[in-house]
Amino acid sequence: MLPLKEKDKPIVQKLLSAGCCARCVLRFCCVSVQAAYRKPPQDTLNELQAFISSTENPKTQDSASPPEDPPSKRAKLEAGPSEEDAAAAVKLKDEESRVCVVCLGILQDLCGPAQALKVSETVKAEKYEFDTLVLSVSLPAQLCVREHSCWLHVKKELREKSIAVDRDDLIQVKEAFKWIMQGLVAKELGGVAVVTRVGDRNEEEKELFNATTCSDCFKPTKNKQSVFTRMAVVKALEKIADAKFLKHYPSPPAQPTSSCIPQDVQCLHMSVFVAGRYNKFCRSLPQTPWVIDGERRMESSVEELIAAPVLSSFRSDGFNFSSSGREDVDVRTLGNGRPFAMELLNPHRSRLSRAEMKQLQETINKSSDKIRVRDLQIVTREAMSRMKEGEEEKTKSYTALIWTLKPIQREDITFIDDIKDLTLDQKTPLRVLHRRALAVRQRVIHSMNTRFLDSHHFYLGLKTQAGTYIKEFVHGDFGRTKPNLCELLRTDTDILELDVESVDVDWPPSIPE
Repeated sequence: MLPLKEKDKPIVQKLLSAGCCARCVLRFCCVSVQAAYRKPPQDTLNELQAFISSTENPKTQDSASPPEDPPSKRAKLEAGPSEEDAAAAVKLKDEESRVCVVCLGILQDLCGPAQALKVSETVKAEKYEFDTLVLSVSLPAQLCVREHSCWLHVKKELREKSIAVDRDDLIQVKEAFKWIMQGLVAKELGGVAVVTRVGDRNEEEKELFNATTCSDCFKPTKNKQSVFTRMAVVKALEKIADAKFLKHYPSPPAQPTSSCIPQDVQCLHMSVFVAGRYNKFCRSLPQTPWVIDGERRMESSVEELIAAPVLSSFRSDGFNFSSSGREDVDVRTLGNGRPFAMELLNPHRSRLSRAEMKQLQETINKSSDKIRVRDLQIVTREAMSRMKEGEEEKTKSYTALIWTLKPIQREDITFIDDIKDLTLDQKTPLRVLHRRALAVRQRVIHSMNTRFLDSHHFYLGLKTQAGTYIKEFVHGDFGRTKPNLCELLRTDTDILELDVESVDVDWPPSIPE
């Protein structure tokens, strides 16, 4: 039995007469029992017809002696269906076959085993590995207009019956679609996000907005092929007064001559996140592809050397690469390496065993002598945030090869070892001013140590706050960093080589070799 009440009868009658399908009738009656939508549409229509044709229950009679069928009824049963019954059956058949004025056939023809099979076959052809299923549907904007029209059609009846129902209480077409299709698709599958896109049936609803003052809702943008989007239509319907809407659009909606047709099925797997640490041993390798004015400057990058084997293993369509800071193209990253993470987009494979991850790590390391990765592992989306936590508070250690203009002795640089927590005011360096806002940033050098080489060279070790510009501290950047090494040594200095020795972020967890 359908979960309907006596007060729903006039609404059901009104909706059926307007040309709504059985499932849309349930939606407008705010039926939230999912099983009701999974019944075959013709069975639901039969129940609705019986519901509105039934009268109030008569007084109960003695159950011990049920009344016999009157002779006239017995004669009718023996004679078979009458012309009246046959006409009613034809009418019911017509109602079953006509396209719904609200959902345009989506909850009629596009919600069944045949469509579920098409979706399943598309997913299987993509050869995904998955555990759980999420089903989504993209619907044409016209449905919003037709639903609004039908809502206005029953609104008066609801008001007269003192039935308090808000527009937001209606069950959405998307919800009903998923309630019906989720189980059917799940029988064939088990866990990829499946997006079914249903195309526009016609353009007639657009005339409504051309005739009304809603131009501010339909502004063209660079990324939209059409201004007639679902969100724009919803916004416009919120602004249009009922009287104005009814002046330009029929209520109930006109009977459509054709139904929606499915456009395509898109398969998307939720992102998988892979993290690790990398070392960079080359002084001519950027972290990410280096392209200036459309021209590539370096043949490869750290990102690409790591990504290629990972994408292949997970059969992913693409990726987003991030790391705990970045080094310049001419800077090496040594020690335990720099933490990095990759978001793998639409991976067709989502799990690798520990042995497979170890093999993937070896594949990356054998592919190039310029980089090396360690602690490669799959992490959660939530764990990704730990890499960026305390971005300004974490520390980094460096070793720099320094040149001095004036000759120096060993004792000329020993005082540097005693400097602790030196605060710098660093104006945005000239070399990054094209991509970073002009500002003065305070950074701290926690400690330094020196190793004398000759009269013009020494090694400088530094432990600094993350974000400190080491090169600018050494040469001063035309006085944009104060204090700087030139001021401390009272001679011009420059940096010849720089290595990152450690990035003090305890993430991702280390994996024993």
